[in-house]
Amino acid sequence: MSRPWKTDEWYVSPWNYEPEVRESLHFPENIRIHDVSLRDGEQQTGIVFRRPEKVAIAKQLGEAGVHRIEAGMPAVSKEDEDAIKEIVQLGLPSQIFSFARCMPADVKLAKECGVDGIITEVPSSEHIIKKAYGKTMDWAIKSSIDATLAAKEEGLYTVFFTIDSTRSEINKLLDMVEKVATEGHMDSLTIADSFGGCTPEGIAHVVRKAKERFTQPVEIHCHEDFGLGVANTIAALSNGAEVAHVTISAIGERAGNVPLEDTVLSLKVLYGIDVGIKTEKFYEMSKLVQRLSGFTLPPNRPIVGDSLYHVESGIVSMFHRRCKDNDPLEYTPFSPELVGRPGVKIAYGKGSGLANVEEFLDLNDLSANKDQIQEMVNRIKDAGMEKKTILDDAEVRKIVDAVLSA
Repeated sequence: MSRPWKTDEWYVSPWNYEPEVRESLHFPENIRIHDVSLRDGEQQTGIVFRRPEKVAIAKQLGEAGVHRIEAGMPAVSKEDEDAIKEIVQLGLPSQIFSFARCMPADVKLAKECGVDGIITEVPSSEHIIKKAYGKTMDWAIKSSIDATLAAKEEGLYTVFFTIDSTRSEINKLLDMVEKVATEGHMDSLTIADSFGGCTPEGIAHVVRKAKERFTQPVEIHCHEDFGLGVANTIAALSNGAEVAHVTISAIGERAGNVPLEDTVLSLKVLYGIDVGIKTEKFYEMSKLVQRLSGFTLPPNRPIVGDSLYHVESGIVSMFHRRCKDNDPLEYTPFSPELVGRPGVKIAYGKGSGLANVEEFLDLNDLSANKDQIQEMVNRIKDAGMEKKTILDDAEVRKIVDAVLSA
């Protein structure tokens, strides 16, 4: 691809592909996406997914080509256990994982569900072990060793997930991981920015440290408390982490987990890394999760927000009219079709200009002279200010008819 920043589907900055920029990136050959919507995503306050709903979401993740699906935690309830078993039996192309506390009983339950692997968690910062869990570091290490050995005996791929990694002292964290990996078992390590308090630079630093010390793959699990989750995830991947943990549309604890859509599309468009996921499924998946969870997104939410391609501004409406047939990417960074969403729609309100009205007239096979169009613009602006939002088509048509018949 001679110009990877500009294709038929996107047009972004060529600066992303400058040699001096690219030489600082060290992405692994194969990046895998691990979706945690059915476990960590459901931990968002007020969200409950019933068994058939979890199955429906898992099917969509599988159809989109997501590499790993964390189907839930069987110890939570019998219904969660049954949902995981049903998802396993679907025969999806995705690997199915479940979540477990560092307890052999949880590991055994995961094995009975038939999953491919297990995410087994333990707190890793001394302060949270002492103050939140009321335990000691020795307890955390012993529990981790016991649980990971149990997982190894069950033949499960074992991901050692260190809660609150980024608020621990780096060397103490890595010493703990080494002890578990040596005396217990670890197929891969998850670094968790559990409270979203790390920077991309900090994440990059600890990933490099982990890659120097361990031969096992590194996974990254971030939260969006400061809005840096996607940047932190990409920082981890660009320094050698192999697996990114995400949720559909950033559902999850507090400000949410890292959004699947933003991560995968950024890798594909901004970095030229196609992880093999069907981005055209994103809008459909997001709408499904919103419907089943009762959780709504801001209308201008990146990639999947409903009003993302609604244009009220007169100047951008002019861009649309001039470029829509031959150069639509002059006014959008990526095509709506790339993520399976509806296309550009002109809106009418305070910010509208001549181009908005001209578009409305064309769509409705109407004509007006220059003075009439200006009068329509003035009335639409006034009505938009009065309503404090955009007008619907019926309201615009009423204004247009009134001016034409005056």
